[in-house]
Amino acid sequence: MNIQTNTIATGRPPVDADAPADVAEVRLSYKFQRLREKLREAVTGGEFQGKLPGERQLAKRFGVNAKTLSKALTDLAAEGLLDRSIGRGTFVKGSAPAPAAAGRWLVLADAASADSALVRRLRLANPELVVCTDFAQIRPSFLSPFSAVLDLCGAAPESVVRDLVVRNLPLVAVGHEPRTFAMHCVVPDEMLAGTKLGRDLLFAGHRRLVAVEAPGRHALTQALRQAAARYAPDATVDACAVAEVPTLLRDGAVAFVCESPAAARQVRAAIAGHATADVALAAVGTTAGPDADLPCSGYYVDCAAVADAVVGLLADPPARPTTLWLTCEWADRGTIVPPDAAPAPIELSAAQRAVGYAGLLS
Repeated sequence: MNIQTNTIATGRPPVDADAPADVAEVRLSYKFQRLREKLREAVTGGEFQGKLPGERQLAKRFGVNAKTLSKALTDLAAEGLLDRSIGRGTFVKGSAPAPAAAGRWLVLADAASADSALVRRLRLANPELVVCTDFAQIRPSFLSPFSAVLDLCGAAPESVVRDLVVRNLPLVAVGHEPRTFAMHCVVPDEMLAGTKLGRDLLFAGHRRLVAVEAPGRHALTQALRQAAARYAPDATVDACAVAEVPTLLRDGAVAFVCESPAAARQVRAAIAGHATADVALAAVGTTAGPDADLPCSGYYVDCAAVADAVVGLLADPPARPTTLWLTCEWADRGTIVPPDAAPAPIELSAAQRAVGYAGLLS
């Protein structure tokens, strides 16, 4: 009996070549597995070449939902049969065109981020990139040489943003929420990361969480409140700017979640000059690279992933404004510590235990 043994290499279950067809079908009983084999046949048979149809079109064609289709495509990409790229689509392996950073990009940034690791990474893709920190000089004649504008800091006046939209320049908010429906956006999934951090701190015994974010921003505060509502309804969530941290420390707050590594460094300095011990500190946001000196534990996304997403988005711009949410990865620096007098551990119901991280945002 000839049995294939390439399960590890291909991700497919072994199939008995001499088994009846109905037995083989049972072994491919999972819907995504049957779909995966149909997609494989379409690729190897030459039906699909170059870029595959959109996921919505494929799901409709094969009569499956988006989640099943995504899992099947991910399996085939892991095998090396397909290439998948955020913002560009899915291609037969080897047929994806190299991302082209066409034209010249204008980056709107504040002084602190003008020479950041992210800007340097973007300049590798677009060597003629120009960074502007003086928004007063942005006039129609100034914008003429540029094919796209990247808003890194969200500090540009509303009038500038409106002018960019009117000129029909591709406009991408990077690292923050878009301020108009006409903007594309590449941003770390701060809501999911903040909710996970809230859960971790609540499980550690904290009942007062503080979101440290700039005035006017509230995504991190909302995420922590959502975690508190699910796991510890008796907990409270405050919001403050970095300058207000010493006041919160004197008021007894000992669990801070920051909107960026830069904010976390400032909070860490404030904590170092305070008598309170065992202050929990965490952050979400973009790091300068895998070897970056992180100020605290948290959920982070590498600036290379952000830059690649921007390049892919501008290489093949979607017809409609699109937001790319980038998944953050956990980094443990040992800064999520329990309070001195931690309350009793949270008792989860069976339903909550079953949900786990997958249901944090449900």
